[in-house]
Amino acid sequence: MKPYKVLVVDDSAFMRKIISDLIENDADFQVTATAKNGREAIEKINELRPDLVTMDVEMPEMNGLEALKIIMASDPLPVIMLSGINEEGMKETILALEWGAFDFIRKPSITNSQDIMGVGESLREQMKEAMMAREQREARASAFKLPDIPPVEVAPPTVPRVMPGKPKVEPKASLKNEVTKKPRVKQLLDHTDPKRAAKPLIPTPPSLSEKSNARSRVENNATPPKPLPKPKVEVSSDAPANPQVRKYGSNDLQKLVAVGCSTGGPRALKVFLEKIPADFPAPIVIVQHMPPNFTKSLAQRLNTFSPLEVIEAEQGMILQKGTAYIAPGGYHLQVVPSSRGQYAVVLTKEEARNGHRPSVDVLFESLLPLTSLERHLLLMTGMGSDGARMMKSLYDSGVTSTFAESEETCVVYGMPRSAVELQCVQHVLPLQEIAPRLVQAVK
Repeated sequence: MKPYKVLVVDDSAFMRKIISDLIENDADFQVTATAKNGREAIEKINELRPDLVTMDVEMPEMNGLEALKIIMASDPLPVIMLSGINEEGMKETILALEWGAFDFIRKPSITNSQDIMGVGESLREQMKEAMMAREQREARASAFKLPDIPPVEVAPPTVPRVMPGKPKVEPKASLKNEVTKKPRVKQLLDHTDPKRAAKPLIPTPPSLSEKSNARSRVENNATPPKPLPKPKVEVSSDAPANPQVRKYGSNDLQKLVAVGCSTGGPRALKVFLEKIPADFPAPIVIVQHMPPNFTKSLAQRLNTFSPLEVIEAEQGMILQKGTAYIAPGGYHLQVVPSSRGQYAVVLTKEEARNGHRPSVDVLFESLLPLTSLERHLLLMTGMGSDGARMMKSLYDSGVTSTFAESEETCVVYGMPRSAVELQCVQHVLPLQEIAPRLVQAVK
């Protein structure tokens, strides 16, 4: 098999070299070209037809976000964003994921060889998943194609003779030849077809004088359970906490929704949370695999779309109805009973589980003893199997309902597939149908 062709885009020649070397450590990938900004990237995509692009977020002339919009509006292909850790870079990375980027990695520290190697491993894993996801979509689309059906030949009708002295009989109208057309198979979240047409894939970007520099910016803005043994977790003393935002609401919390997602999750969470009403009678606790600091930008962005209040979870927060809590990157999130029949957030720095911190399995596991709550679980798009094992445990113990995103809308059908294979999912639904069905189940 020929190696997949990769285009590396970064304004730093040194970083282009580092990323190229990390990619070519895997013989399945070959860097066919590099570009120093978004404008040059679009030109080279048209010329070289790469299979995949790594795209720096912040670049002069045309940044990665502007280039991504043009790529996704024309002939989409997998794009992995490289993001800095400054606030603006994180906000734009969240936008990039929302607008169709496959995933992102943070830029490595050029002074730390171990960090460079770690970023390289993550990048190669994402690239393999991107190619696998594309091939699965293409295979699925091919399986649904119907064979061409030739036009039906209809013989011309016989015109009766007109007999003398008899009224004229009008011939029946001839049937028009009807051609059965192949249905157009909609490929949700599709990336590029490797056999592209010769025409330019992406329109040439406008000149600088015509280009708008406007950037999208994120708007900032029950019965108490039986006594349980103290959770055997060591609470991190440096976990993010802000006592001023802790709320002590009613003690009649009877329902809880727990959500897990990874690759493709920010876009899926947007679609999901947009359709949850403000009077939703349960808190929603979310684990999205993401590095530290990015989860805060994600929560702020999602809060601008959702009728719910969407926040990054903090140590000791009391869970409230109508609020969605996103686990902060770098911390496991657990739900534990609190005083007066309430339930609180506990953040820990325990070892990563399934390669992740936060881990969906850790969140789901904390719900096992909370039998007085109606617990509703959801797994959406993501690599790997995080969350599936504990969803199975909760399902076997009598959890209220379990949901998984169906393959047709997943960016990567990993985590949901693992749960489906364990036969612990009651509702397998395309992304657009999950929220309405969940609301129905909870209410």
